[in-house]
Amino acid sequence: MKLLVRNLSRSTTEQEIRILFSAHGSVTECNLVLDQETGKSKGFAFVEMPAESEAKAAMSALHETRIAKNRIRVKTAQT
Repeated sequence: MKLLVRNLSRSTTEQEIRILFSAHGSVTECNLVLDQETGKSKGFAFVEMPAESEAKAAMSALHETRIAKNRIRVKTAQT
């Protein structure tokens, strides 16, 4: 199941996101979206979790939590 993580701090790294979601299950892919010109985070990422139950658990546990002073939003990504 692919999740969209929004409202990330510009300083949050892909590794930090992977660790955050790995606490709720296995993560097959984590892509922090970067600005092509500056190479800096655009403030959102996609996380792929193979088990739907783990993805839903991560979504409910992490939605609206504070990470680096930002309240992140987690939802199912539109494909």
